[in-house]
Amino acid sequence: MKPPYTINSNILNLISEISKLLGRLNYVSLVAPEPKLRRKNRISTIKATLAIEGNTFTIDQITAILDNKKVIGSKKEIIEVQNAIELYENMDHFKIDSSKSFLKAHDQLMKNLIKNSGKYRAKNVGLLKGTIVKHVAPRPIMVPELMNKLFQWIKEEKDLHYLIKSSIAHYEIEFIHPFEDGNGRMGRFWQSLMLAKNDPIFKYVPIESLIEKNQNIYYESLEKCDKQGDSTLFIEFMLNIIFESLKDFDSETIGIISTPQDRLVKACEHFSKKLFSRKEYMELFKTISSATASRDLKEALDLKIINKTGIKNQTRYKFN
Repeated sequence: MKPPYTINSNILNLISEISKLLGRLNYVSLVAPEPKLRRKNRISTIKATLAIEGNTFTIDQITAILDNKKVIGSKKEIIEVQNAIELYENMDHFKIDSSKSFLKAHDQLMKNLIKNSGKYRAKNVGLLKGTIVKHVAPRPIMVPELMNKLFQWIKEEKDLHYLIKSSIAHYEIEFIHPFEDGNGRMGRFWQSLMLAKNDPIFKYVPIESLIEKNQNIYYESLEKCDKQGDSTLFIEFMLNIIFESLKDFDSETIGIISTPQDRLVKACEHFSKKLFSRKEYMELFKTISSATASRDLKEALDLKIINKTGIKNQTRYKFN
């Protein structure tokens, strides 16, 4: 099975911009306080993905549950939060191309909420917008085969960029609607899982938070793709969400790199053995002044960390 989609210039441009941003951000695992960042953004992720489905719990309430403190709220909403915490904490244990993993994930997400957690639906379902049916999902007898084909495609498709591939998988899960309940949460989780398996930086980035803020467009793009018969618009939507989420994360980490040594570690990771100018160094650290950049580079020269060629505006640097 090859899901229908088209790769257009907008998608290619977004992939390029996201890849550049990821190149800058991947230093985080070296200098960021991982547990603190991961906890904060994990809570934001859980709050957002549940809020899209109507859960009213706040960041503070979810934090309290994570800390095993008592909270006031409905039993259903508390269970939803507890299940989502368990699911995202166990993210590393799931295989992106496994039906068995997919069903296990759904069981964790929906246990004690529905009778058939971890099982594909046995009923016909349609999605309503007001009183109008906007999407009729495939018949239940077709669901296991459709999901198996989707996982086979995920496993065998090696050439497609993982940012596009994960967006297509997200859309296909929503289209097939394999469960009686929890389909939206599962689609979002599975894309996050696929992203994190390809680049660990996505373990920190609460993509679901921006989906929540743009959920009307989220549902509209799903609906338009249903009508058009391919997932191109949804791919574009998700790539924009990923790009904006990464930019927010980039802003969030400002201040982590507070010393010249920290900045030089990041610059070495970014430029490697390539020549670079002071301007390019400043583009990597958008909040520093030209004087700070000059001091950083002079220190690196004095310590023989870098070499310099050229003069004035033709000066170029290279890490040893």
